[in-house]
Amino acid sequence: MARGPVHQRPRPLPLPRWAWWFLTASYALIAACIAVDVVSGPETTLTPVLAALPVLAGVRARRARVPLLAGLVAIGLVFFLAAANNGVPALVHVTAAVSILAVTFTITGSVVLVTARERELARVRGVAEAAQGALLRPPPPQVGGLRVAVRYVAAEAEARIGGDLYEVVETDFGVRVLLGDVRGKGLEAVQTAADVLGVFRDAARSEPGLDAVAARLDGALVRRGGGEEFVTAVLLTAPRSGGTAVLVNCGHPPPLLCHEGTVTEVTPQAYAAPLGLLSLTGGHYRPQSVPYGPGDLLLFYTDGVCEARDRHDRFYPLAERVAELTEQDPDALLDRVLTDLHAWTGGGLGDDAALLALRRTH
Repeated sequence: MARGPVHQRPRPLPLPRWAWWFLTASYALIAACIAVDVVSGPETTLTPVLAALPVLAGVRARRARVPLLAGLVAIGLVFFLAAANNGVPALVHVTAAVSILAVTFTITGSVVLVTARERELARVRGVAEAAQGALLRPPPPQVGGLRVAVRYVAAEAEARIGGDLYEVVETDFGVRVLLGDVRGKGLEAVQTAADVLGVFRDAARSEPGLDAVAARLDGALVRRGGGEEFVTAVLLTAPRSGGTAVLVNCGHPPPLLCHEGTVTEVTPQAYAAPLGLLSLTGGHYRPQSVPYGPGDLLLFYTDGVCEARDRHDRFYPLAERVAELTEQDPDALLDRVLTDLHAWTGGGLGDDAALLALRRTH
């Protein structure tokens, strides 16, 4: 029996340690004020401080009853302190109680509003994530004579929608591969990626030349309009036989070729504009022959990998790191690269990162 999507209650974001110290200090200050109020005699009171209690309770709350209960506790403390401080005019205690009620209602309304907006945002993100998951289908581990592995890592845990894209298609012309990076993020980036992938899946099977495939992609982006959308991309054709592949680089970081323990960048013979910008720069996309024999591995990546920085603001040396690794399996290699990348950056990425490894088996 099919089940609909389950909507979970939004969870508050984790607070940094210093924020926890501030909150703890605030609660401790309120407790200290209550203690001072009790021992200071019946002529003084600090009950107005209790208005901060529902505010503190609402900082992390995602349910309206949390600040309401905190406000109820604060009102109870006002009555308790009013009985202990019978020398203080009743108007002071009444004013404190009214202030607590006003603050409680305000923070409760804020919690309800924030929770509703977070639920709406979660639904939008869920739809976009599902759409992107449908677009970026994991390729099979074996396509033609290639072992294939792919990894995609979002820069932020909450930002599930990125602009990186990839596809591996087996055609009459050989295995054709696309890896690209859409300018921008969010739903617009997903829509652009959808158009590019749709055109690539058709053009890869119908166009004999890889330069013609790139031209089709460029034209599709131009027809979308807007004038600001472009995609950096690298395309590959790996024939079923022979030791040479064909590559077209459209303004993208050059892939790495791993051959007998040596790692080299496949630098384009002539740089070309990203997809969607060719008409502004003139020229055309030029295919490039790349030696690609049995046992060789090609590693494609987006700039979220090569432009990742450490705490000294140094770029991640991908080629050097890959040369030090001994993994032959593409999956194991990408896992090691990602582990090393996270160690280099200290755990966080400044941009989405996609990696695609292709090892030729015969």
